[in-house]
Amino acid sequence: MTTSTTGSTLLQPLSSAVRLPIDQVNFVVCQLFALLAAIWFRTYLHSSKTSPFIRHVVATLLGLYLALFCFGWYALHFVIQSGISYYIMIIIGVENMHKYCFVFALGYLTVCQISRVYIFDYGQYSADFSGPMMIITQKITSLAYEIHDGMFRKEEELTQSQRCLAVRRMPSLLEYLSYNCNFMGILAGPLCSYKDYITFIEGRSYQLTQSEANGKEEIKYEQTDPSPNTAVAQKLIVCGLSLLFHMTVSKTLPVEYNIDEHFQATASLPTRVIYLYLSLMAARPKYYFAWTLADAINNAAGFGFRGYDKNGLSHWDSISNLRILHIEFSTSFKMFLDNWNIQTALWLKRVCYERASFSPTIQTFILSAIWHGVYPGYYLTFLTGVLMTMAARTIRKNIRHYFIDSPAIKLCYDIMTWMMTQVAISYTVVPFVLLSVKPSYLFYSSCYFCLHIACILVLLISPLKRTQKGNKEQESIQPSWSKKQGQPGGGGGGGGRDDEEEKGVMGHNSYSTANSFNQKREITCRNTTLKQ
Repeated sequence: MTTSTTGSTLLQPLSSAVRLPIDQVNFVVCQLFALLAAIWFRTYLHSSKTSPFIRHVVATLLGLYLALFCFGWYALHFVIQSGISYYIMIIIGVENMHKYCFVFALGYLTVCQISRVYIFDYGQYSADFSGPMMIITQKITSLAYEIHDGMFRKEEELTQSQRCLAVRRMPSLLEYLSYNCNFMGILAGPLCSYKDYITFIEGRSYQLTQSEANGKEEIKYEQTDPSPNTAVAQKLIVCGLSLLFHMTVSKTLPVEYNIDEHFQATASLPTRVIYLYLSLMAARPKYYFAWTLADAINNAAGFGFRGYDKNGLSHWDSISNLRILHIEFSTSFKMFLDNWNIQTALWLKRVCYERASFSPTIQTFILSAIWHGVYPGYYLTFLTGVLMTMAARTIRKNIRHYFIDSPAIKLCYDIMTWMMTQVAISYTVVPFVLLSVKPSYLFYSSCYFCLHIACILVLLISPLKRTQKGNKEQESIQPSWSKKQGQPGGGGGGGGRDDEEEKGVMGHNSYSTANSFNQKREITCRNTTLKQ
């Protein structure tokens, strides 16, 4: 099926030369232009030379121009969604505006996704306008909740993270449009908090992050604007390698081949499992490319600085969206989720999981599925993900403590859990790539739904064993544990640490990335006493 672009056709000759769809070429070229614009923005419109008003205006106009170039008149949706959401905030008031903004923004996004998928180009991985709208929806809903927290709720009602992110005054229309539609993040994000963005525009971030870092480490550094050049160069190298991998290896390992009848009939089980893993691994570099390039653009503009470590080295990862090595070598579902699409995980945690009055995990999974889109494969993946996460956590709690005493045994355990995690992740996300119900069902039925059945059996059997085992352990270790820890419960062989590690999607820290969240809190908390 061939799709036509809604954006500019100026780059059609380049599209024909590289044999890529024009919309994807437009996206890459616009992101490269945004990278150059970010360098110019930091050099000539630095906060020390230019007023916040000018920086807001330029960032917004450049962002809207890039959107117009990529998506044509569909870019109006970005302005319409943002404009109506701002109007809702003004007329509804701080008490209930977060609810109305949430319903409107998510509903508007869903309508646009339905029209794109079922009217225009079903099944096409085009750089469509709903992608940027997903990021804008995150920003609209996040800011609405942050304003509600800062201007309506009492201080004692807020969690530590909510106090750090709370916004104490209503943003102007220009600030709102700049936050939603700036050129650094309009095409591929990532999501950032409103307070962090305003701090960056006004030029307060460097002084704050450095002074706090220096205070912690008791080391004196000059209050200079840290250079992002090294971080940007490193991320561009990752982008180049990811793009090269996607253009070469990924095309030779299509995920669709997993449901090829001849392959299923002739390939041995080990061959099918290995190909499943390789094909899904090969599907990831396009995300690595897009998200890392977006991160580099923000860094080049001077945004995303987390602070200095004890050696005085600067870190530019406060809004990073992934950690590639942690993803590829993850030994649990939690580790994978914690390092994939980090900012979206934080958004789900902040607007849904922490605020849900009942069944927070189920509500969070539903919101995640709705936000991603209307393809049935997305829902199959998230439903399977619920089972996988619960089963993986149960297994880990029951057996991990047997394997951590000896380094050699622990290494073998890590290798085994890495293999199992990678296969389970691949098995889970196949429908996410195949999109439709029929091919997804063909894949799962060819595997006899083996991992689904295994997960259900684990959840049915393991809790009983865990309870019986836990009772025996509690009888034998309760006195010494209570003396040492001052609290009941526990378990042998590091079980307590394991429980903490495996909260994951189902635990208190659902959909959070501890390191990333701490980075965000470290930055935003510095601004709580400053004027918004």
